[in-house]
This record gives sequence, structure tokens and C-alpha cells, in this order.
Amino acid sequence: MGKKLYVGNLPFNTTDDSLQEMFAQMGSVTSAKVIMDRDTGRSKGFGFVEMSSDQEAADAIQKLNGQSMGGRAITVAEARPVAPREQRGSGGRGGRY
Repeated sequence: MGKKLYVGNLPFNTTDDSLQEMFAQMGSVTSAKVIMDRDTGRSKGFGFVEMSSDQEAADAIQKLNGQSMGGRAITVAEARPVAPREQRGSGGRGGRY
């Protein structure tokens, strides 16, 4: 069980602090980050929480997955590693030469 958790279906007004407060009930939170849209500055509706131990992470998944936050049932699961991205096209230099 990993210590980093994915938290989905968050209300759009969720802040890093409110996310940390919710997970602090389950144990020691190392970090809590709501992912923001870089163009609008608004939450994308998901984030990541890092717990200090595997047991606390397991407890958080069991107790918080499906719980209501701001009227929305949140999803809590172990975060998956980032998949490598495919290289796209010619690097933005345009079409043919």
C-alpha cells in the first residue's frame, strides 16, 4: 500500500488546507494538494494527499472513500505512478520542410 492517495470528485471550492483537514482525522498528513487548472485558476476536481504511513493511508481509503464532501461523494484510492507520455509530432516546428 502506498502512502500517496488520489482524491477525486472534489467540490471545486476545495483548498489544500480543507483537504488536509479532512485527511488529518485519519493520521499525519505529509502533504495535500488540489490540482488547479493553469488557465482558469479553478480546481480540476481532484488532488493528492500523502500520508506518513501505509496504515494511515489504508485507513483513509477505507473510511473516506465514498464520503460526502461539499455534497459530493469523493473517491479515495492509492495513487498510481505517472505513465510516460508519448512524444508528439515534430516538437512544434511546423509541418513539412
